[in-house]
Amino acid sequence: MARLLFAATPAAGHVNPALPLVKALRAAGHEVRFTTGREFERSVTRAGAVFTPVPAEVDWSGMTPDERWPERAALTGLRKLQWDIANYFVAPVAAHVRHIEAMLAEEPADVLVADPPYGAATAVHERGGPPVVHYGITALGLPSRDLPPFGLGLSPMSGPLGRLRDRALTAFVRRTVFAASIGQIDAQRTALGLPPAGRTAMDAGHGVALHLQLCTPGFEYPRTDLPAHVHFVGHPAPLPPSTPFTPPPWWPEVTSGDRPVVVVSQGTIATDPAELLRPALAGLAAEELLVVVVTGGADPSVLGPLPGNARAAAFIPFAELFPHARAVVTNGGYGTIQLALAHGLPMVVAGRTEDKPETAARVAWSGVGLDLRSQTPSASAVRDSVRRVLRDPSFSDRARALRDELADGATPEQRAVALIEKLIR
Repeated sequence: MARLLFAATPAAGHVNPALPLVKALRAAGHEVRFTTGREFERSVTRAGAVFTPVPAEVDWSGMTPDERWPERAALTGLRKLQWDIANYFVAPVAAHVRHIEAMLAEEPADVLVADPPYGAATAVHERGGPPVVHYGITALGLPSRDLPPFGLGLSPMSGPLGRLRDRALTAFVRRTVFAASIGQIDAQRTALGLPPAGRTAMDAGHGVALHLQLCTPGFEYPRTDLPAHVHFVGHPAPLPPSTPFTPPPWWPEVTSGDRPVVVVSQGTIATDPAELLRPALAGLAAEELLVVVVTGGADPSVLGPLPGNARAAAFIPFAELFPHARAVVTNGGYGTIQLALAHGLPMVVAGRTEDKPETAARVAWSGVGLDLRSQTPSASAVRDSVRRVLRDPSFSDRARALRDELADGATPEQRAVALIEKLIR
């Protein structure tokens, strides 16, 4: 039996992917503690871990980043990425380190498990703490000589010209986009008594003993310098909601198979319905489809009047909905994309904030869908793209191929537990 301490950035996309791993580790007989935002206490305890909240001054759960920092809402693209790195991820590091070390002083752990943006984990290890395991909650952002820099949403180019482009872009981005993060990170390190490292926010994998990437290899760009500690385990199935799913009155329309079902979702962070949900409804209104819109918690009334072929709900578990779907329209949240692939579904992606340019680019590169390269696509762009992924079987063929890529008889959770246990031995 091992003792594990999970620490997660207090946001749904960082906490929820860890919960199936927690449940599997508990089933294997290990002790698990989990620290994150107070909003997630119920989910964490349901997974079987002992919950400890992060300090109140760094607990932003229960609100979107734009609600917590209104000035962030006016930023776009790389400026928003820079802002997020500085304020959301780097600034709280010292406070999180002190919190984790206090927990370890009270009860030691054999392994510290965290999402990669949770920079306190590797700092704790450098200060004498346990080895660190990362679980990859978004596209693999580790630097590579074979790839363009993370954050631009560019796919790699082959040949000498492509390698030259990627090297030049990497150097440029390090000197510009991520330059400020070097000083910000080193300031936190100095406050913690650690020497300056000269690393950017994209060097989060430094000092990690094991990285569990929650996808199949076919979704990621190939690289000749993939570190040996990186393992693809697939995307764990989300835990069922605490209350049983109650189907809406129109649910028989979903399950009947009379019309192809297209799911439209915009996640829980970039939630303005004018960006994707309304254009999708308008573009697909005349199609022979059943369009199911999931608002991510918002009252469906924010959508306005629905076309005759559309239905909407604040929340429907994708595990219930995706088995009946033919395609997914999403703004590029990593969890939604991976769950769609787990069901062999092709997709259309429209998202340009946070990590979404990178996930969308991988959707297009891997052949499982189309990247509209827009935060606010037109209705016609959504319509034409949905038509294409439904009519061209290559997209669904590739999605099913990725679904079946790790067909070794084990679940993603079982693969993750085996790798963690091997590390502990």
